[in-house]
Amino acid sequence: MNMTIEELYHKLEDKSFQDTSVGTMFYNVYIFQYPAEDENEICYQIDEFKSRLRRPSNNLDILTLNIFDEFCAYLDAKKFGRHPSLLNYLVEKEYKDANSVNNTLIRNASDEKFFEWVDKRIREHLKQENELTKSFVFLYGFGQIYPYLRTNTFLSNFEKYNHGEDFKIIVFYPGHSQGNSFSLFDVLDDANTYRSITLINR
Repeated sequence: MNMTIEELYHKLEDKSFQDTSVGTMFYNVYIFQYPAEDENEICYQIDEFKSRLRRPSNNLDILTLNIFDEFCAYLDAKKFGRHPSLLNYLVEKEYKDANSVNNTLIRNASDEKFFEWVDKRIREHLKQENELTKSFVFLYGFGQIYPYLRTNTFLSNFEKYNHGEDFKIIVFYPGHSQGNSFSLFDVLDDANTYRSITLINR
């Protein structure tokens, strides 16, 4: 049975789960599944979690990354010819050649430099000096970034940057799995399974 959002919160409160040395034998990525129609509520709950888990009773400093927002920031910071922002260039070009823009977005979303961008964001967070524990990174927005980037594509390419002894990744996935097969939005079947741990209520 899949976890509810409140059950996930209690899981994150668990000191043994906060221990980054636990679970790394397999992989330190955990999938929290939810119905796609709950997207707005999940985004609100993510902000609530960050605030609640930062309190002295938990003492956690959680980095939350919307993968779509990160992609937009990456494109905005990337120069293209004489254009200071690839993002702005693509926005202007979309009405003239939508197919070309779409292909450019797909290509850039799977570019090694984008994965390096996300890794840098995480490393900067881990280096911040405070007394809080940095056990978790929340990744969400995979419904927003589709069809430019699939969750499995991201996780497969990000694996070499992902050091399980430093943090655990909680992926918020808008869809569900049947056995080892995942379905984005409960509509789109993914060709590959995720090398991750699905969070369930045991």
